[in-house]
Amino acid sequence: MRPLAIIVLGPAAMPLAERLRAMAPGSRIHGLRSRLGMPAAGCDDLYDDFGTRLRELHAGDAPVLALCAAGIIIRALAPRLTDDDKLQGAAVLAVAQDGSSVVPLLGGLRGANDLARDIALSLDGHAAITTSGELRFGTCLLQPPPGYVLADIEHGKRLVSGLLAGDTLRIEGDAPWLDHVDLPRAASATHSLQVSASIQTPDASTLRIYPRNLVLACRHDGDTDAAGLADRMRRQLAAAGLAVEALAVVLIGATSRHQQIVAEAARELGASLRRVDSPPLDAETLLRETLPELSPCGEPGPTLALAQADRPVDPARIGRPRGKLSVIGLGPGHAAYMVPAARAALEQATDILGYATYVEMAGPLRPGQRRHPSDNREELQRAAHGFTLAAEGRHVAMVSSGDPGVFAMAAATLEALEAGTDPAWHEVELEILPGVSAALACAAIAGAPLGHDFCLISLSDNLKPWSLIERRLALAAEADLAMGWYNPISRHRPWQLDRALDIVRRHRDGSTPVVLGWNIARPGARLNTVALQDLRSEMVDMRTVVVIGSSTTRRFGHENGREWVYTPRSHPFQKPG
Repeated sequence: MRPLAIIVLGPAAMPLAERLRAMAPGSRIHGLRSRLGMPAAGCDDLYDDFGTRLRELHAGDAPVLALCAAGIIIRALAPRLTDDDKLQGAAVLAVAQDGSSVVPLLGGLRGANDLARDIALSLDGHAAITTSGELRFGTCLLQPPPGYVLADIEHGKRLVSGLLAGDTLRIEGDAPWLDHVDLPRAASATHSLQVSASIQTPDASTLRIYPRNLVLACRHDGDTDAAGLADRMRRQLAAAGLAVEALAVVLIGATSRHQQIVAEAARELGASLRRVDSPPLDAETLLRETLPELSPCGEPGPTLALAQADRPVDPARIGRPRGKLSVIGLGPGHAAYMVPAARAALEQATDILGYATYVEMAGPLRPGQRRHPSDNREELQRAAHGFTLAAEGRHVAMVSSGDPGVFAMAAATLEALEAGTDPAWHEVELEILPGVSAALACAAIAGAPLGHDFCLISLSDNLKPWSLIERRLALAAEADLAMGWYNPISRHRPWQLDRALDIVRRHRDGSTPVVLGWNIARPGARLNTVALQDLRSEMVDMRTVVVIGSSTTRRFGHENGREWVYTPRSHPFQKPG
């Protein structure tokens, strides 16, 4: 079962949520903060507003299981639903908190009904399927199995409506999944379902399903961009009388240059890019030597060659994918602070690399994902290892805490790539995904001390001389920038924080607010605000983020006892009214 997004409203639903998570490794439980608290045992993420979180999850890929009444879900999703939603957004199912009923609400064409049956069977419950065609015929005609593509959903809906009204159907082509389905068949039927890779003129009485059984070999020499290559591929298919929708794989040699261009062209045509080890070959030879069992189609050329199988092609059985390296930030600690794009990359990855502490923080990982923990000082070696794995066709997630571009692995990854001599590294798909840095998380909890111009400075002199740090501190203080300090103190650097404070005190009033954040978004997190004149080095440890205000940074208390710190955007400060 693919990973699920499980959303719960309170503790009563947690036992079932944990059971569902165990059934689908990689699933995540989203709990309502006001009812479950923070940290909430068993939850992977916390949210503050049910409707907002549900709409966010519906915009993703993972099927959404909401353990609550169907009416709550319908009211929350109503503003986002459109007439085209049958093919948009994730499948959404309502699950009774005792597991007795599973109701697919959205995504019948994206597997919601089948998922409801699987979950109900596992829970010894009931799947409340309401799709008329599926109840009548025992299958969803508009949801062909993997390896097949429906041409026109609206045309398909009209055909099913006609069959429910008494029309008959004839099937042309090979549709083995329908062999034992009770359909109203007739050799003379006016409606037909055609399973073919051929291009056909649209016909109101015919529903087309394309088997994805075409493979297009490509040798690209960089003579055009991705859009031009995709257009050339379309023309090759059209010349052979074959539909783009039937293209399953674009095949290239692993040593081919310009793989990025080929990858983008394949993505535009909806095909998988697969790489095979081979010497530099023309497209026809590459295809013949890699897949001799396929039948050539059309006129092959040196750059493109097309072939067809007698059944859908499984891309995973041909060569290997283009490798990918995702450099991601886990946020400061709790999963609630990890951005969805980073979470998705982490779930999709085959390999997780990073400093051992951060690899552990990335969990729980799904079965089969390989961990590669390393020492905190091995950044360039770690980056090289990531590129080497990705060049083998693996999807590697390089993890850092916070944001990967803030004193973390993004810079080291690019440095390794620039200095690398292996051309295969440059053919890896590289993405750098932002995260929530510790300084920003700390500032948000305190209020907005970084609300105006600010800078971030690491006080560690492991990678730069202390004299340079002192110069930057002096210039930032003179420029009246608010500052976030990382790595403020350690056992090996017990004196540097006091030196840094002495520099700042030359330019700041003693009453300047300083926010100290310990283990932000992690167990034992604490926040404290002190005046600059009262700050002492013994109040800080290596897990502390220090945020020093500018001359305009203000602090004030609220009648409920809460204190806020912020730097106004107006300069000098202008009190409203």
